Amino acid sequence: MNEIVLDASVILAILFNEPGPDALPSDFLERAILSTVNLAEAQTKLLQRGFKPELAWEGTLALAVNTIEFSAAQARIAGDLILQTQPRGLSLGDRSCLALAIERQAPVYTTDQAWHTLDLGIPIHVIR
Repeated sequence: MNEIVLDASVILAILFNEPGPDALPSDFLERAILSTVNLAEAQTKLLQRGFKPELAWEGTLALAVNTIEFSAAQARIAGDLILQTQPRGLSLGDRSCLALAIERQAPVYTTDQAWHTLDLGIPIHVIR
């Protein structure tokens, strides 16, 4: 089974029934991994939209099948990515997601159009 990396934006799109998640592989829940940084980002966005902390956390965890602790190696990759991503305005959360995908040599899925033209040696799928 090949892993796929999900950006927090995909988790939010699923939770809010927004367009795009139908472009995910049918077995994405079994294959998906998520950086703990993106787990925190999804929680943050849900709280900003008015969710109660416990409900937000339950919703986030329901889709975070396999979370991967943010490592020093990923931190290095995420930090280095600023040189390529700064003109596109990618956040630390975005770069952390990409770092996990680069480390695992796995495709990454996002809703963020700014990622579309990145050339990082991994497949990047913008789902809407």
